[in-house]
Amino acid sequence: MSAGGVAAFIGLGSNLGEPERQIRRALVELDGLAHSRLTGHSPLYGSSPVGPPGQPDYVNAVAGLETSLQPDALLEALQAIERSHGRVRGERWGARTLDLDLLLYGDRQIDTAVLQVPHPRLHLRAFVVVPLHDLAPDMELPGLGPLADYLPQPRGRDLWRLPERSDG
Repeated sequence: MSAGGVAAFIGLGSNLGEPERQIRRALVELDGLAHSRLTGHSPLYGSSPVGPPGQPDYVNAVAGLETSLQPDALLEALQAIERSHGRVRGERWGARTLDLDLLLYGDRQIDTAVLQVPHPRLHLRAFVVVPLHDLAPDMELPGLGPLADYLPQPRGRDLWRLPERSDG
């Protein structure tokens, strides 16, 4: 990574097509993005679905990247990874093979027709806040304040940490 990279955080979610495998494969693909490198990722979590009823539970994680890609180019790259996993954009908050959300891009606040950063519901979703806190406990969310202020208390039954796997 050349000097001048920006710290970006990506939310990962899947509840179709072997979700844990989808997330692990996506982490490898994020590490292979041009002009970027994976700086870390949270443990994997299970979460109850938000949205239409009858969906399977999700597997979620957050990844940290150092990237020299501009926000729109990074979003494009994330959507290409989603498509390679068979992602079809249909029902809002519906089941999916892979969802990659650009949560944060440095300390930038972006609001365009195609991209909002920080992600508009980041601070409201335990399946984002908890794994992001695992990676960056002292983080300040641009325009929102300390990440720790948004940790759910108590965690409840909607989010649980998945067991570690040694086989990758």
